Amino acid sequence: MSEVLAPDQLTVLNPATEEVVAIVPAATRDDVDAAVARAAAAQRGWAAAAPADRARLLRRFAAVVDGHIEELARLEVREAGHTIGNARWEAGNVRDLLEFAAGGVERLSGRQIPVAGGIDVTFLEPLGVIGVIAPWNFPMPIAAWGLAPALAAGNAVLLKPAETTPLTALRLAELALEAGIPEHLFQVLPGRGTVAGDALVEHPGVAKIVFTGSTPVGKQIMAKCADRVKRVTLELGGKSPNIVFADADLEAAAAAAPMSFLDNTGQDCCARTRILVQRSAYDRFLELLVPGIEEVVVGDPADEKTQMGPLISRVQLDRVRSYVTDDLTAIRGTAPEGPGFWYPPTLVTDVAPTAPVAAAEVFGPVAVVLPFEDEEDAVRLANATEYGLSGSLWTRDIGRALRVSRAVAAGNLSVNSHSSVRYWTPFGGYKQSGLGRELGPDALTAFTETKNVFISTEA
Repeated sequence: MSEVLAPDQLTVLNPATEEVVAIVPAATRDDVDAAVARAAAAQRGWAAAAPADRARLLRRFAAVVDGHIEELARLEVREAGHTIGNARWEAGNVRDLLEFAAGGVERLSGRQIPVAGGIDVTFLEPLGVIGVIAPWNFPMPIAAWGLAPALAAGNAVLLKPAETTPLTALRLAELALEAGIPEHLFQVLPGRGTVAGDALVEHPGVAKIVFTGSTPVGKQIMAKCADRVKRVTLELGGKSPNIVFADADLEAAAAAAPMSFLDNTGQDCCARTRILVQRSAYDRFLELLVPGIEEVVVGDPADEKTQMGPLISRVQLDRVRSYVTDDLTAIRGTAPEGPGFWYPPTLVTDVAPTAPVAAAEVFGPVAVVLPFEDEEDAVRLANATEYGLSGSLWTRDIGRALRVSRAVAAGNLSVNSHSSVRYWTPFGGYKQSGLGRELGPDALTAFTETKNVFISTEA
């Protein structure tokens, strides 16, 4: 279902039914300009507040979110088509990020540096107003990746959610006010990327942009920020490898592989969509893997038993279909028919590493299986991409695990696991997968400026 809307309106569809969930006003450039002015005024008071008071309010915000986990999760199911289990985790992750960031407020300290003729100290000062442009694939957690540490460091935040998924962001802003976060300190600006997004990027009153999305759009944002010498953090695309050596626990590796690229319907920059298997184990691994693909439960995302829901939109569905052409050898699971943006779990074999489906970020429930000969060949194939966000390797050899982990050009690697994101460890990519790091113990410092002060002690 589609609807023609005025330029100042956004439609929100349920991806599982194509029904309209909501029609939301879209922010204009004037709206962004006014929001920046309000945020700047609020930020000055917030930065001047005692660190303990900022931490206390962030913990209160986390507690209010915790009391609304189910509401936020159900909203995410309706606007993004996420399975209810995933959506509950996402809402809980917002709570956890706020708690974690609150713990850093009173530990955001500078240094005393030994110098001749006096003392030298550094201060970590907030940047001011931060623009966070969040994606539709993980609307709540990734918004909080920027929101939580930026607020904790003493900044104001203007959040522009994706056009298709603004509802949870708007609700989080309401919960922030309910928790006592000062008015205008955290504002949500639903809108089009070409209007509200560009206005945030170009506004001289916005000190930094945090963007998660496609590499082409990230490059455009980076260019505009460069023109203004504006700080930027980018989390962009991925084409992550899942490297399985012959000495691995093949049963465990095969059991874990399906959801490594089917979780969130493959709409995940960290999805392990290139399964690289040592040739001597290739046939056995495929025997173990195929039943797992075929048995994945695809359906109503509100059903507790569902493992995979729909894609986000008709546009995304058409994009995924364009990569899995009729000439490819594809093993498929099942998906509902009728309304909704459904695509089955799909495994492509007997394909060249340079084929579009093997080289491009499909951003859907599609993976390719490619053989490799030895450790050197595995690393070569893993690195044969413009991306470098994440990846996994499966082996019983700890020396090999360390060698290959150091050799693969990616920011986040897991051994005998597919875990990529933990809020207490840094996250970010190599090459065209992004710039900068989010999360982890240094998350707050990414939203600060270092000021150096020398005090002479000479008479």
